[in-house]
Amino acid sequence: MPQPMNVPDAAVGSVLRGPSANPGADVPVVPRERLAAARVLVVGDVMLDRYWFGDVNRISPEAPVPVVHVQRQEDRLGGAANVARNAAALGAQAGLLCVVGGDEPGERIVELLQDSGVAQHLERDPELPTTIKLRVLSRQQQLLRVDFEKTPAHEVLLAGLARFDALLAEHDVILMSDYAKGGLTHVTRMIEKARAAGKPVLVDPKGDDWERYRGATLITPNRAELREVVGQWKSEEDLFARVSALRASLEIDSLLLTRSEEGMTLFTADGEALHTPALAREVYDVSGAGDTVIATLAVMLGARLSLVDAVALANRAAGIVVGKLGTATVDYDELFSGVR
Repeated sequence: MPQPMNVPDAAVGSVLRGPSANPGADVPVVPRERLAAARVLVVGDVMLDRYWFGDVNRISPEAPVPVVHVQRQEDRLGGAANVARNAAALGAQAGLLCVVGGDEPGERIVELLQDSGVAQHLERDPELPTTIKLRVLSRQQQLLRVDFEKTPAHEVLLAGLARFDALLAEHDVILMSDYAKGGLTHVTRMIEKARAAGKPVLVDPKGDDWERYRGATLITPNRAELREVVGQWKSEEDLFARVSALRASLEIDSLLLTRSEEGMTLFTADGEALHTPALAREVYDVSGAGDTVIATLAVMLGARLSLVDAVALANRAAGIVVGKLGTATVDYDELFSGVR
């Protein structure tokens, strides 16, 4: 059963419900129609995750590297596109505002978004090569990753900001997915506009400049991302103090720290630290797990669940998606299987 964090007594609230003998018993069941009414707008950096699968039977005579005989190729949505895909997989109305190039990878992203049921609000930059992450795998093990990327032009980003204004009223929750590729250059203004309109704003951060996320409702760093901003903490008490100071200085309501095998800790606007352990599942691939977490949070908040219940379901979704290869999704049946 979950245990309270070792933080000052005044800071400890109720503990998030976590795994028990029946891991599904502690999370709420949300009707499909309630999720279908949730409207989530994802804004951020998109990319095409391209996978080449093959066999390795020899070492190259040119250099001490394996030779991969590619036998199968697969394309998947990455970055903010994978976040939107995760929201749609749960049955929500997911929209995506982003910039793509006018090239083949950009067209492939359009096709995959159509297949995923994501409403597309794309700005096209003919001079921009669409971001690609190419992964080479053999026997389900990644051997190499090759990245192709470039920052979008200023003009197309301003066009995206104007479109954001038009889309704001049509969505319940705004989700900023930052992969430091330049698509969220105007994130501070977007957050200000969304909060002025009464919309909750969730941010998946990147880098050490979190001033640009000022005023967000919830931010979801992992351990490495948080350390980059607040430094290395020495204890749970020290962590609580550093996060509290950070939230206050940036006027961020809540912070959800994803801690991999240690689960998640939610630092709330009420000054509480609520912890839930990771679900005990086999970990196959953690890539894209953060996308699943924040997408699930956004959908559940859009369905009017409490933040505590949303985090419990996001933790459950993370436990499922890490058992899949590459960027993947969790659908409604998987999330609520075994839940009473």
